[in-house]
This record gives sequence, structure tokens and C-alpha cells, in this order.
Amino acid sequence: MRKIFLTLLFICATAFCSYSFPIESVRFHCENDTTKINRLLTEAISADLRTPNEYMSFFADKLLGTPYVAHTLEGDQEYLTINIDELDCTTFVETLIALTKAAMSKSPTWYAYAAKLENIRYRGGQLDGYSSRLHYISAWIVENTSRGNFHEETAYIPHAESIVKSLNYMTSHRDSYPALSDSTEFAAIKQFETGYNMHMYPYINKRDLKRKDVIENLRDGDIICLTTKTEGLDVSHLGIVRFVKGAPHLLHASSVEKKVIIDKYDLFEMLRTLRSNTGIRVLRVDTSY
Repeated sequence: MRKIFLTLLFICATAFCSYSFPIESVRFHCENDTTKINRLLTEAISADLRTPNEYMSFFADKLLGTPYVAHTLEGDQEYLTINIDELDCTTFVETLIALTKAAMSKSPTWYAYAAKLENIRYRGGQLDGYSSRLHYISAWIVENTSRGNFHEETAYIPHAESIVKSLNYMTSHRDSYPALSDSTEFAAIKQFETGYNMHMYPYINKRDLKRKDVIENLRDGDIICLTTKTEGLDVSHLGIVRFVKGAPHLLHASSVEKKVIIDKYDLFEMLRTLRSNTGIRVLRVDTSY
């Protein structure tokens, strides 16, 4: 991936004064990032959309076919990475939320998008190194719920169950995370994980995803988190709901198909074939700033 620091964007520095980050903390993928984001926001506003879910679905459609690329956030230093041309499952969903929030804000521009993205991606809503990134989805949910970015619907859906897990996958698999070779970063993540020891969260067991009273509680544009039985990990994949012929499918950045797709199988059939996944959590974007 080509990573370009655009000195010409310093002319926009004054626009960042109302936001929490300096422009030098932003890493752009290419020269056209800001133009593409502004165009997407303009198109969404012209589409006369009304709800956050409608915006989420609109932007997801615009990103169909975008290449799947993993590890786009990684590097020697943590930056607020803006890249809508290469997405993994998490950056895809974060991008949709940030676009939705920016489009519904009073200042629907690319720098509003950047501010929303930082607020969604980092602990406390502010970038402060690798360990400030919300690596675990449970922590991402807790943080973003507290800031009004979205809320969790899972517990209100019929047949919801609870599970308790200790989240320690990252430090238990230190060699899989280059940043954790740094003892300071490792210690920071280790300390963060202690806050999610014996963490309880709701989920819908995959056996119940065919039930009518579960399906009727899902909406196009809802965020879906695939829960996993992997030790030390809570969620292994993200996407959003897209109904096809009355059945909920996952619209997601697929590591198998190597692009953003609407999965050909509905959620029940999809998870039936994924042995390591146990069910789903359901999130819904809120109308706020």
C-alpha cells in the first residue's frame, strides 16, 4: 500500500482546529482520498436519506467491490489512517460509521469524516499510540456506546444469551502482533486486557438465526459481529445486514472473496459452515452529532 503524507493538505489545517487531532497525525492512502470522501458525502446528502441505517446501507453499496486488504493500519508509528480503497472487515465497518456520522453532521466534509473516524477507532476517542486503538470488539462496543456512536441491540432480541470470556488473545499471541515486540506497548495492552477479564456480553446463538422473531428484529444497515469460540477472543468478523429476498445476509469485506461483497448465503447458512463462530452481536448506529 502506498502511504503518502500530503504537505499540500496543510492548507486545511485551520479546518482541524475544531477537532481533536493535528493533521500531521493523519496518514492518507492516496491523493484522491479527500476528494472521494467528499464525493460520497455529497451523494449521500443528495439521496435524501433519513436514518443512520439508510446511510450505512447507502455507503456500503458504494463500497461494494472494494479490495480486501489486511493490516492497513499497521506501521512503525500509529497514525489515523484514512484509506477507503483497501478495506478489511473492521475498517470497512468503521468507514461506514464515520461516513454516516459525517454525512449527518452540520459539517459534512472529509475532515469531519476524519474526526469521526478517530472518535470511533480509539480509546477515549483520541489517538495516543498503538495501544489506544480499540483492538477488541467488546471494548470497541463499550467505548462507542458510551460516546453515543451506536448502541447494542443484542440483549433485546428474543433468544439472546450471555457468555463470559477473558480477552487476552493479543498478549497470548504476541508474535502475531509486530507492535507488541515493544515491551511498553505489550505492557499497555496487557494492562488493558485486565479490564476485560471475565467479561460478560450478549449474543444470539447461530442456531437461532433462522427464527422469525430474531430475523424481524434485524434491519438493513445493522452492524453484525460474529462471535467466536477462539480462546481469549470475542469477535472474529464484522459486517452489516443486507436483506435479500426476506433473509438477512452479511454485507462485508470478505477475506475469502478478497473484496466487499453481499454474501451469497444468509446469516444462518453462513454461520452453519463456520465452525469456530458461535453466533452474532447486533449493533445499531445512533443519530447524534
